[in-house]
Amino acid sequence: MIIILGSDHGGYELKENLKPFLQQSGHQVLDFGTHSSDPVDYPDIAFLVADAVSKTPESVGIIIDGAGIGSAITANKVPGIRAALCNDLYTAKNSREHNDANVLTLGGRILGIGLAQEIVKTWLSCSCVETRHARRVKKILDIEARCLKS
Repeated sequence: MIIILGSDHGGYELKENLKPFLQQSGHQVLDFGTHSSDPVDYPDIAFLVADAVSKTPESVGIIIDGAGIGSAITANKVPGIRAALCNDLYTAKNSREHNDANVLTLGGRILGIGLAQEIVKTWLSCSCVETRHARRVKKILDIEARCLKS
C-alpha cells in the first residue's frame, strides 16, 4: 500500500518512529515532511498529504501534529478526503469500517509509539465493506458534491 506520511514539528518524532515500522510492514512510504523539529505550520503539511491522497486513489495518508485535530480539520477541506483523528483502536477500526477514512491523523504529543503503531496497524487492516456503511459514505460524498457546486 502507498502511505503518504506527513507531520508538523509536534508530530515529527512520532512520524520518524512510525516510518520504519510502516516500511518494515511492506508499505511504500512517501514522506511529505517536515524533516526536522523546526516549527512549521500544520495546515501546510496536512494539505500536501490530503491533496496527494485525493489524487492517488490507491494511497492513504497519515498526518501527525501535536494533537491531531488541526490536521484532521485541514485535510477534511480537500475534496475526496475523509480524515479521522484516532487515539484508540476502536476509533481506528470504526473510521475505516464505517466512514471509509482515507486519512488518519494522530496526536504526536498524545500517543506513545507503541499505541500509535497499534492504531496504525488496526487502521490499515480495516476497510469499509458493509452495504449500510457504504450507503452512508455515499451520502457524505453527495453532501461534499453539493457544497462544491455552491
